[in-house]
Amino acid sequence: MMHRILFVCHGNICRSPMAEFVMKDLVRQAGREDDFYIESAATSTEEIGNGVYPPARRKLAEHGIGCSGKTARQMTRSDYNRFDLLIGMDSWNIRNMQRICGGDPEGKIVMLMDFTRRPGDVADPWYTGNFEATWRDVLEGCQALLDQLVD
Repeated sequence: MMHRILFVCHGNICRSPMAEFVMKDLVRQAGREDDFYIESAATSTEEIGNGVYPPARRKLAEHGIGCSGKTARQMTRSDYNRFDLLIGMDSWNIRNMQRICGGDPEGKIVMLMDFTRRPGDVADPWYTGNFEATWRDVLEGCQALLDQLVD
């Protein structure tokens, strides 16, 4: 079964690309690359076309994960049909995702940390500058998501 996952945050330069490339790495390590299609997107237009924010890129690189070639794109209503799961990083993202999609009739729009034992928002490094906290949230969320999907 193919799992099509879209990770979403406000600008698509910090949290959602971190989640995209962490998840791709976990899936690769699990030998399940053929079972997953993974992308990330923004709810806003502010960063469209920009690359991954340098501190986020460095945090991924510390763990041997590359993200070259990724540029921010905005989520569209058609993404709702293209993906099985649309995963937001915080409750503000979720509200914007539901607005973009015109609701969530199939229950596909979820928060990443809801897959873990500590639901809530993924720490936003844009405001905190703490990319380590964001890394920990993203890794925990993606591991829990993968565990649930490949069970």
